[in-house]
Amino acid sequence: MVARTALVTGASSGIGEATARLLAGDGWRVVLVARRAERLEALARELPGALAVAADLTAEDAPARLRDAVEDAGAELHLLVNNAGAGGRATFAEGGWEQVRRLMEINFDAQVRVTEALLPLLRNSAPSAIVNVASVAGRTARPRVGAYCASKYALCGWTEALHLEEAPHGVHVGLVLPGFIVTEGFTQAPLAARARTRWLLSTPDRVAAAILDAGPGARAERYVPRPYGVVPVLRLLAPALWRRAARALGH
Repeated sequence: MVARTALVTGASSGIGEATARLLAGDGWRVVLVARRAERLEALARELPGALAVAADLTAEDAPARLRDAVEDAGAELHLLVNNAGAGGRATFAEGGWEQVRRLMEINFDAQVRVTEALLPLLRNSAPSAIVNVASVAGRTARPRVGAYCASKYALCGWTEALHLEEAPHGVHVGLVLPGFIVTEGFTQAPLAARARTRWLLSTPDRVAAAILDAGPGARAERYVPRPYGVVPVLRLLAPALWRRAARALGH
């Protein structure tokens, strides 16, 4: 039996690496994508049949390079995991348009461009799936992360539309919304330092399991941890209460 092929962005560490390892353990052939070539290649050596493609997803030629890598490997693409992203903390007065522009480029524009390039391959190999890794911050907002929230709100809205558009073509589109996950890029140090907030933290392995649930498992949406699903409900039903909580978490 020919192994199914998945392409995972942001695969050199954190959620992307955990997802690649989980997929490989389940018999998938994984195309690993990230900027750090040495780390990618080291991971590829550990995973049977894995292919490393070092790329900056904001580069003009990046989407075409990923499509060419899959086609040159003679593989059908069955799963795309749009996981790469970046964070940043600043008020709008401090970071201004430039921070919004930068995070939109990385967290939203790059995902859209990669999906556009690979969608024909996914349609050709249907049934197939796309999983977009957003954030609970794509359904709520807190102080000092407005630019990050904006990029994830955009990703959530676009994903929901894409889910409806691609279903007739056999491409399932799932959305994963992590809460506070401890990774190399997101240490969550303020929350980890306090016993009363440490319980809010989760791990890349749990997000990886949710990605498989939202991709091959055909779930439309998964929060990680699952109880975080009450957060947007609280935001809608008790906005004043949510704003007090968000203000406390943001400082």
